[in-house]
Amino acid sequence: MTDLDAALSDLDAIAEEDVYVPVEAPEQSELDQKINQYFEGVVVRKDLVKAVRGNAVVPGYVLEYLLGQYAASDDEATIQEGIDTVRSILAEHYVHRNMHMAVKSLIREKGRFRVIDRVTVSLNEKDDVYEASFENLQITKVIIDPDTVKANEKLLVGGVWCICDIEYVHNDSPGSVPWQLGSLKAIQIAGVDFDTYYDGRRAFTTEEWIDLLVQSIGLNPEQFTPRGKLIALTRLVPFVERNYNLVELGPKGTGKSHTFSEFSPNGALISGGEVTVAKLFVNNASGKIGLVGYWDCVAFDEFAANRKTDQNLVNIMKNYMANKVFNRGNIQLGAEASMAFIGNTSHTVPYMLKNSDLFDELPDSYRDSAWLDRIHHYIPGWEVSPIRSEMFSDGYGFVVDYLAEVLRSKRSEDFSDRYKTYFTLDSTISTRDQDGIRKTFSGLMKLIHPNGDATEDEVRDLLEYAIEGRKRVKDQILRIDATMRDNPVRFRYSDQAGTWHDVTTVEERQYPQLYRRSWDAEAADAGGGDLETYTPPIVNATTSSRSVRSVAPPLPIVPEGGGAAVTPADEEPLFEGIRDFKAGQKGVSYENLLLPYLVGATKIQIIDPYIRMRHQGRNFGDLVGLLALAKDPADEIEISLVTGETDKVQYKQEQLLMLKALKDAAESVGIILRVALDNSKHDRSIVTDHGWRILLGKGLDIWEQPNNPMAEARQEFRQIKSDTTFTYARIPVS
Repeated sequence: MTDLDAALSDLDAIAEEDVYVPVEAPEQSELDQKINQYFEGVVVRKDLVKAVRGNAVVPGYVLEYLLGQYAASDDEATIQEGIDTVRSILAEHYVHRNMHMAVKSLIREKGRFRVIDRVTVSLNEKDDVYEASFENLQITKVIIDPDTVKANEKLLVGGVWCICDIEYVHNDSPGSVPWQLGSLKAIQIAGVDFDTYYDGRRAFTTEEWIDLLVQSIGLNPEQFTPRGKLIALTRLVPFVERNYNLVELGPKGTGKSHTFSEFSPNGALISGGEVTVAKLFVNNASGKIGLVGYWDCVAFDEFAANRKTDQNLVNIMKNYMANKVFNRGNIQLGAEASMAFIGNTSHTVPYMLKNSDLFDELPDSYRDSAWLDRIHHYIPGWEVSPIRSEMFSDGYGFVVDYLAEVLRSKRSEDFSDRYKTYFTLDSTISTRDQDGIRKTFSGLMKLIHPNGDATEDEVRDLLEYAIEGRKRVKDQILRIDATMRDNPVRFRYSDQAGTWHDVTTVEERQYPQLYRRSWDAEAADAGGGDLETYTPPIVNATTSSRSVRSVAPPLPIVPEGGGAAVTPADEEPLFEGIRDFKAGQKGVSYENLLLPYLVGATKIQIIDPYIRMRHQGRNFGDLVGLLALAKDPADEIEISLVTGETDKVQYKQEQLLMLKALKDAAESVGIILRVALDNSKHDRSIVTDHGWRILLGKGLDIWEQPNNPMAEARQEFRQIKSDTTFTYARIPVS
C-alpha cells in the first residue's frame, strides 16, 4: 500500500531529472507585446526559468539574473540561444553538493575555476581577517578582501549567491588553506533606470499593470480573480514597506513561501524552528548583528509548526515589531526589516471560528494579544487555490532582481496618507489599527500606483482591502483577550459626501453566527451593516435513523429492485438488505443511494479500486461534496479512500494529480481525505464509524458517461451502465 503523498514525491523526483526539453514559444498576448515595447531588456519570459533550472537547487532570482543577461528579448532565436547559454553556464559552473569533490579536483588541476555558489562570510577575530565559506563547494576559511565584504554586507548574515573565481595555491604552512578568492560578484542587477520604470507605468492601465506584476512573480493572471491577484501582490508589500509585519496562514500547497524564497535577493527565508535571538537580532557574545540588520524582509516559513519558542525572543520581537528597535547590551539599535510569518492550517475556517480563532495554528507564545497586535495584515490563505501547473505564467514579466531593486528604492517613500483626499477613517479605530491599515495601503499603492496617481475607486478598493486585513487581526485578538474589548472599534470609513461604509471580512459575511461574539452584538445593533445569513443543513440523528433536511425537500430513495421512488418520513428506519439496479435505469444518485447512510459519521472508509479515470474522480468528488453540504460547516469528517493505481504509465500522473486535487478540495470544506494506493484490493465497500457497512457491488462508477447537459449536472438523469447491487447492513459501533 502506497500513500498518495509518497507516490506524488516519486513522480516529482522523476519530473525533476535534468532532461533537456526544447521550449516552444507561446503566442504573445497583446499585454506581452506591450511589456516588451516599454520595458525592453529588463523583462523575461517566465516559463524559461523552469527550462533552464534542471536540477540546480538555486532561487528563481539567480536563474532570472542569468536569463536577464542572455535571454531578455522577445526574439525567439535570441531566447533559444540565451537558454542554451544559461544551461551551459549552470552545467559548467554551478556546484552540486554531491559533486563538490570533483569540482575541487578540477580547481586544483586548472589552478583557477569559476563557480556559482552561496557564499557566507565571518570575521576571524583572532587573525583579524574575513573568511568566506562556500555552501555547496564545502570549503571554508577562504580569505576575502574587507572592501568586498563592505560592498556586500549581506555576506555576513544569511549568505549571498555569487559568481566567484576560486584559485588553488598549495603551501606547507601549518593551518594554511590552499583556496584563494580571485574575484566575487554578487548575483544582483547593477543599476535601474527609475525614470523608465515610472514612464512605462503610465502607458499601462491599472488592470494591465497588475497583470504585469502578477506575471513578474511567475503567476498566470488569467487563473486569478481580481481579489486573488491582490492577495498575491500583498506578499510583496514587505519588500516595498519598511517594518511591515505580515501573517499568512492557509492550507498546504498554495505557494505561500514561493514569493519569499524565489522572488528577491533582498529577502531571507528561514524555517520557523531556526529562529533565535542571535540569528535574528544580535549575538551579544560576539556583537554580530542578525538578519534584521541586513535584509529588507525576513520571512519565517512553517512558523505555525514551531511549538518550541523562546519567551525572550518573543519579547524582543514584540518590541522590534512595534518600535523598530532592539538592544545590544546597553545600546539600542534600529533596523528596517519587515517580517512575514507563514504557516499551514490543518482545519477549515468555520472549524477554527467555532473552536478557537484564526490564529489557532500559531505557537502558544505567539498567541499573545500584544504580539498579535503588532501584525499589520492577515492574508486569508484559505482563499488561495492550491498551485497547479496552469497557474504558472508563460508570459513576460520583470526580471525579478530588477523589480526587487525598484521596490527597495520605494521603501523610503510614504504613500500612507494618499487615501485622505477621498476618505476618512472612523475615529474609533485605534492608532495601532490605523498604522496597520495605512502601511498596507501604502505598500499596495507603491506596487500598483508607483507614481502616486489613482482614481477614487482605485483608492477605495485598496483602502477597503487594507482595512479588512487589519480587521481580521483585531477580531481574532478580541476572541483571545477579553481586556481589549472595552473600547469597541468600527472598521469603517466615510467618503466626501459624509456617507459611512462598514468593512467586513469575507469569513464574517460567510459564517456570521460563528464569527460574531456576544461582545460585538451591541455594535451590530448600532448599525454595523447587514450580514448575509447562513443557515447550515439540519442533521437529525436518532438511534433508528439519520436524515438530512435542507431548503429543498429530500430526494426520493429508490426501493429495492427499482420501481417507483418513495420519500421516507424523517423517523423512518433506513433500509437494510440488498438493492438491485438494472442497466439503463435512471433516477439513481449518491444523494438517495448513499448519503442517508453516511450523514452523522465522523470517519468513513471507502474501498474502490477504480477511482482512476477523470470521470471516476468526478463521481467521487460529487459524493464528497454531498457530505460537505450535509454536515455543519464547523465540523470535520475523515474519509480514508483505498483505491488502485493505474497500470498505464501514460495515465499515472493524471490519476495522482486528480487524487491530489480531490484531497485539496475536500480539505477546504472540512473533509480530511486520506488516500492510499493498493492494487491488492478487489472488493468495494463503505464502512462508517456510526454503524453502517455498504457493499458497493461494481463500485461507485455505476453510470454511463453523461451524454447531455442535464446528465452532466445531475446524476439522476444518467443511465446505469450495467446491472449492479448495493447491500446495506448495520454493524456494531466500536
